[in-house]
Amino acid sequence: MSSYLDLGGCRKRRRGGEKVFKFKTFGENGCPVEFDGSFRDNVKALVEYGHLEVNLCGNGVFSWSFQLEVHRHPPLHVVLFIVEEQIQASSSSSINLHCKHCQYVGWGHHMMCNKKYHFLLPSKDTVAAYFNCDETSFDDPNPEKGKFNLVELNGHIMHGVFHSNGFGHLLCVNGMEMGSDQLAGYQIMEFWDRLCTGLQARKASLNDSSKKRGMELRLLYGVAYGHPWFGRWGYKFGRGCYGINQPIYQKAIEAIQGIPLCLLNHHLSISNNDISVIFSRYQALSDHSMVTLGDLFHFMLELRSRLPKENSIDSCNPATVETNCRWSPKRVEAATRVIVEALKNAEFRWVSRQEVRDAARAYIGDTGLLDFVLKSLGNHIVGNYLVRRCLNPVTKVLEYCLEDISTVFPNSEALIINNSKAKPRCKITKVQLMKDIAYLYKHILKDQKPTLSTGVFSAIPMATRIILDTKFLVKEYTEELSMKGNSNCSNGKTFKLLCTVISRSDEIDEELKKPLPPYECVCLKENATFDELKQEVEKNFREVYWRLRSFVVETIVNLSVKGLDLVMGSVEMGQKLVFIGSNEDQIGMDDGGGSGIVDCLCGAKEDDGERLISCDICEVWQHTRCVRIPNNEEIPHVFLCKQCEEKIVFLSSLP
Repeated sequence: MSSYLDLGGCRKRRRGGEKVFKFKTFGENGCPVEFDGSFRDNVKALVEYGHLEVNLCGNGVFSWSFQLEVHRHPPLHVVLFIVEEQIQASSSSSINLHCKHCQYVGWGHHMMCNKKYHFLLPSKDTVAAYFNCDETSFDDPNPEKGKFNLVELNGHIMHGVFHSNGFGHLLCVNGMEMGSDQLAGYQIMEFWDRLCTGLQARKASLNDSSKKRGMELRLLYGVAYGHPWFGRWGYKFGRGCYGINQPIYQKAIEAIQGIPLCLLNHHLSISNNDISVIFSRYQALSDHSMVTLGDLFHFMLELRSRLPKENSIDSCNPATVETNCRWSPKRVEAATRVIVEALKNAEFRWVSRQEVRDAARAYIGDTGLLDFVLKSLGNHIVGNYLVRRCLNPVTKVLEYCLEDISTVFPNSEALIINNSKAKPRCKITKVQLMKDIAYLYKHILKDQKPTLSTGVFSAIPMATRIILDTKFLVKEYTEELSMKGNSNCSNGKTFKLLCTVISRSDEIDEELKKPLPPYECVCLKENATFDELKQEVEKNFREVYWRLRSFVVETIVNLSVKGLDLVMGSVEMGQKLVFIGSNEDQIGMDDGGGSGIVDCLCGAKEDDGERLISCDICEVWQHTRCVRIPNNEEIPHVFLCKQCEEKIVFLSSLP
């Protein structure tokens, strides 16, 4: 699938005077508009600069397009579409209007908004699925092309959606490896992040299902960096599936990152020598000792980012024994060989520094020379051996060992003393590096052997499962709008308050205890009265939420004031206020967006997007995985939960 949209061949698409914006700066303040209002105000200001499209997503749905130039030579353009979807246009549909993405990420208590905005970067394939570009233009009123809705098509380069309260979801990112006419994933994410920041979105969520060569990136990057790939843009743990919470996720990351490489190598080398070879190959490349599994994956991914696409680097160009010292190179080489022989003849694989030093003193009387060589020898190639040095995590003593790398670098040479004179013996290409990463991922993280099912390694399968079950990530942009400067205020309004509302019926019903809607930033003039404040609150919340379109403010919680009293002086700037009011539109469609009662064995109490099954007696939902129904099996026609099954057995045993 191509990751760009070239409209140059579409004759009717060409419109004289249509402005072209820079892709790399679009969304920044001033590009194309000054973003100085609320999220809704900023979207309204942005679309003023777009080209109004007709019948793009059906009658009554407004949409705008922006031509974006990725680079000029060679020419590459993409088109951003912003589609405004109003709830009135969708209310006739039989489908549940509640946002399932909000439900999955933990925002299911939010009321349904009046509008949502789709941000689309379509690919050639999605445009081709919508209409024939050679025969039809976007402005063609022919209703035949309306049989497909551009928003509902799959395969976009990017598709994000925001509700009018500023909470949104990144639904897809389809980036490609960087090429002459393609957008890479990081470019798309930077574009999305600029949009969210500029528009002053509140929170954005995503479902991390990103993969590369069959590897789940949330697992690979979690081990290497302690956060998923999307963490580069500030996305963090939002909500875990199967009852996983933030502390459990963090412990899983730390457990799998901290697996000692020396122990892992010892256990795996018994049945799989290839892993030991890979360990040695990258230890030889590193200029410092890699102690844990996290160190190894971090080094390999960092190395990948530095490697040219086609070129390679010398994998036998390690740090060398320093020769700029008071001993001659011949004496340094002799002492090095003695130490290597001492390690070869040692009873155990890992030998303490003192033991190596004592063994070498039988042949080298100069202890200063021995100390110098031992200090310089960490992770050096000597002949067919790699001299490894690391700190024992238990005894806190430096230890040395030898690794035979003749299978890694078969054309080995003599002792490397001077870096400038060393000749490369092996090349590491980006292709080889990715193969090695995939091999370690498969045999250590995914397909664990029985040798990794005991002791400290038993944590690997469990930690892997926890990390893979953590899919929903969230970035907080402006959860509570800034109280500094004149941001979010216009027309001379400089006094800001954070306000939310509660219906009188909800307040009376103590058992209901609904969460409050997110606070909205309300801007007032300095001489505004409480009557004017109430009007502003009514206007804001009617504009945002479907259920509150006839909401009328009555009182303010814990504040006894008169309508003509001045707001300034009675409350502090930035103070949070809760308004109680009445609402004629008590619409049932705005309640009960969930799928019933969820009470699973894993501890989950809400729908998290995983497959569920309902008990035919108590109608409580549980995960199919938790009740041992494999995902590749169909859901049985009749299902009883464990509790109901036990009750039936108990009742049948009664006389």
